[in-house]
Amino acid sequence: MAVATARSAKPTLSGFAFAALLLLGSFALGSAGGGERTAAQDGGRAVAITVGYEHACALLDSGAVECWGANEYGQADAPDGSFNAVSAGYLHTCGLRQNGAIECWGDTRYGQWNVPDGPFNAVSAGVHHTCGLRTSGAVVCWEWNRNGQADAPDGTFSAVSAGGAHTCGLRESGAVVCWGGSLSPSQVDAPDGTFSAVSAGDDHTCGLRMNGTVECWGATNPSGQTDAPDGTFSAVSVGNWHTCGLRMNGTVECWGDNLYSRGQTDMPSGRFSAVSAGTYHSCGLRENGDIECWGDNLYGRGQTDMPSGRFSAISAGRFHTCGLRDTSAVECWGDDEDGQTDVPSGRFSAVSAGGWHTCGLGPSGVVECWGDNRYGQADAPSGRFSAVSAGGEHTCGLHSSGAVECWGDDWSGQTDMPSGRFSAISAGRFHTCGLRATSAVECWGYDEDGQSDVPSERFSTVSTGWYHACGLREDGAVECWGANWYGQTDAPGGRFSAVSAGETHSCGLRENGEIECWGYTFDGQARPPAGKHTQISSGSFHACALREDGRLSCWMIYNGAADVPAWLRGGGFPSTGTGGLLDRGGALCRSG
Repeated sequence: MAVATARSAKPTLSGFAFAALLLLGSFALGSAGGGERTAAQDGGRAVAITVGYEHACALLDSGAVECWGANEYGQADAPDGSFNAVSAGYLHTCGLRQNGAIECWGDTRYGQWNVPDGPFNAVSAGVHHTCGLRTSGAVVCWEWNRNGQADAPDGTFSAVSAGGAHTCGLRESGAVVCWGGSLSPSQVDAPDGTFSAVSAGDDHTCGLRMNGTVECWGATNPSGQTDAPDGTFSAVSVGNWHTCGLRMNGTVECWGDNLYSRGQTDMPSGRFSAVSAGTYHSCGLRENGDIECWGDNLYGRGQTDMPSGRFSAISAGRFHTCGLRDTSAVECWGDDEDGQTDVPSGRFSAVSAGGWHTCGLGPSGVVECWGDNRYGQADAPSGRFSAVSAGGEHTCGLHSSGAVECWGDDWSGQTDMPSGRFSAISAGRFHTCGLRATSAVECWGYDEDGQSDVPSERFSTVSTGWYHACGLREDGAVECWGANWYGQTDAPGGRFSAVSAGETHSCGLRENGEIECWGYTFDGQARPPAGKHTQISSGSFHACALREDGRLSCWMIYNGAADVPAWLRGGGFPSTGTGGLLDRGGALCRSG
C-alpha cells in the first residue's frame, strides 16, 4: 500500500484517558520518557510506572526515565539525567529532578513547559495542565485553566493529582480537596473522611481510605468505573473510563470500561508492586522490576505478526497488512475492527490495504473491496481495472484505458479525479496522486501542507502517505513533498528502485535490495531488516518488505504504549542472529 492514514484528529478533552497514580511514600508519581536506551544494557530496573494517553514511562533505579509509545509531540523523548519521579500526561510528560526542579517535555501548545521555579517534592501531569507540590506543602498548577483546574487553593498538601478538567489534592489531615471540573460536576465533590492517596482521572476520581478500601466519585458511571470492589487495596490508579487497584497481596484488580473488548480491565495474574491505568490499556510493575501491560496497543495491533510462507506482493495499511500469495490468494492480518482482514474467497492479481478497508483486483480486472464502508469506499464500481489503490476512506482504480475512477469520501476533493490517461495511481489520506503517461505526477485533494504541489520532474512511480507524497524519479533519485514534521520528506541521496510513503515516515528500496527509512523512527527502533528485498510498503506505524525468496519482513516504526521494551519485560536485548528480529516460522518480524 502507498498510504498511511488517521481516522480522525486527536480526541477532545473528554476522550482523554489519564492515569495519575499518587502514593505517599518513596515516590510521588508515575513515569515518562524516551525510546529504548542503549545505556540500559548495563543495568537498571524499573521502580515506578506511569501511563499517559498513548505512551507510558518507567522510572529506573538509576534515576533514568524510559518511555515508549506515541511520540508525535516528543512526549516519549525523556531527557538524560536522573529523576526522583515522573508523570505521564496526555501529550506531555514531566519529571522531578533530584534537586527538586521540574522538567517537562512533549506538547507545548498549552504552556506545559512553563514550569515555575521550585523546589518541589512531587509533580503530576494532567491533560493540558500540570501541578507540582512545593517543599513547603503548597500546590501550584500552571497553564490550561479553562475549568479552574489550575486554581489551587491555599494551604498545605501532602500530595496532588492532576486529571482532565479537575485536580485533587490530599491535605496533611487526610482530607481530599478537589477543584475545577466540568465534564461531571460531581468529580470534584470529594466525600468526607480521611484518605491516604487520591487519583484524578478524566471524569472521575478515586481515593484510598486509611483502612485500605477504595471510594470513587464523579462521572455518570455508565461503565462502572466508580464501582470500586470490596476489600482492601494498597494503591489505586484512575484511567479514562476504568480504574485499577493494587490489592494488599500484590494482585491487580481493574473495573469499569472495557470498550470494544480492548482488554484494559483484563488484568494478568500474579503479584505486582505498582499499577497505572491509561486510556485503553494499563501497566503494572512486577515485584522483580519487570513491566507488563495489557489492553489495546493502539499502534501495535498485530500488523507485523505476519504468517509464514511465500508471497508475491505486500501492502501495509494503517493497522493491518495484506499479502498476495503465489497461489493468487490474499491473506490479511492485524486490526480487524471493521472487517478489513476478512478476505473474501477467490483469486486476486493485486491487493491494496487502506485505512480501515482493503481492495483486491481479480484476474478479470474486477475490483472487490471489504472492511469499513461508511463513505462507500468499499463499493467498487463495475468495469475492468488494471490497478487499485485503497486510501484512508476512499479508493481509486485505474481503468485499462488509463482513466482514473475514484469513490468514497470526497471531503477534500480526493475523488475528483482529473481527466486524461494515467499509468499508475496512489490514494492517500485526503489526497490522491497519479502518474501520467508523460512521467509527470499530478495530485488532487487536500493540499494544506503542499502534498498536492508536485515538483516539476519526471517520475517512474509515486506513493502517497498521510500528508506527504514521494516519487521515484527516472534517474533513480527519490523526491518527496508535503508535510515534513519529522523529516519524512527529507529523502537521502543515491539511487532507489522503489519508495513508499507512510504516515510520518518514508522508506525506500535501494538498487542493491537494501532498505532505508527516514522521518519519525522512534529513536532508531525503525531500523529495517538487513538483506536484499524486492518490494517495500509503509503503513502508519509499521512497514513490510518482501524478501528475494518470497518471505516477508515486517517491523514497527514505533511501538504502542503496551509495547514495553524487551529489557523492561525481563527479556533482555537480542544477542545474536537477526539483529532484533524474531523468526516466526519462515517470516521475520521485528521484536518490540
